[in-house]
Amino acid sequence: MTSKRFQIILMTLILTSAIYSFAQDKPSGLEIIQKVYDRPTGNDQDGELTMTLINKRGDERVRIIKQYIKDFGKEEKKIMFFVKPADVKNTSFMSWSYDEQGKDDDQWIYLPALKKVKRISSDSKNDYFMGSDFTYDDLGDRHPTSDSHKILREEKLDGEDCYVVESISKDEDYMYSRTITWIIRDKWIGLKKEFYDEDDDLLKTLSVKNFEKIKEYWIITHSVMHNVQKNHTTDMQLKKLKVDTGISSKKFSERMMKRGI
Repeated sequence: MTSKRFQIILMTLILTSAIYSFAQDKPSGLEIIQKVYDRPTGNDQDGELTMTLINKRGDERVRIIKQYIKDFGKEEKKIMFFVKPADVKNTSFMSWSYDEQGKDDDQWIYLPALKKVKRISSDSKNDYFMGSDFTYDDLGDRHPTSDSHKILREEKLDGEDCYVVESISKDEDYMYSRTITWIIRDKWIGLKKEFYDEDDDLLKTLSVKNFEKIKEYWIITHSVMHNVQKNHTTDMQLKKLKVDTGISSKKFSERMMKRGI
């Protein structure tokens, strides 16, 4: 074998090895979404949400919500109490999300006018929550295995290196034909998410405006959901956030929903 031919073969082996190594290091779409799902946000959280609803004329309605979240290991529980304004005061919402594959979130809403806790049925998960641009399904933690995921590309967004991942539900009756999410590498935060309707037209866009490192956790503190078809926006800002304060497990119950803060 000539020296030149040997060098060509050696270079080919080196390049093949490098390409294989790169492919092995690069996570799959499912692995990326799983990392987002598993990103630690503390054992519990206590904060105040300011929800601002903005219609196409620019008119605003502001709602103040007290929110509590607690991680129970294989499940996460969230409860929200509306504080202001008067027309929604004492309304509460509770959601339990499970790590178990195939198990849907359990959700309840308490309407003080009816003095009754109502369970959100699976048929109602597509309904919009309290006039916002978030559906009940959006408020839950969708399990990564509920969808098929594909990496479309890698690119920068707002100065962050992101994976762009397309997710398509395995349920043919799901309200979104697909979603596309820009996920920050290493931080595993969904920086932007596009939702497409049943006709595969862009329905709405979720944009993260701010996230902070509190203790050792990356936590989203400001996000905006814009419904491009209705030209309606929901601005969500998390303030007065406390992490790992030891919130009681008793906080997350139907009795507490009726009782209030």
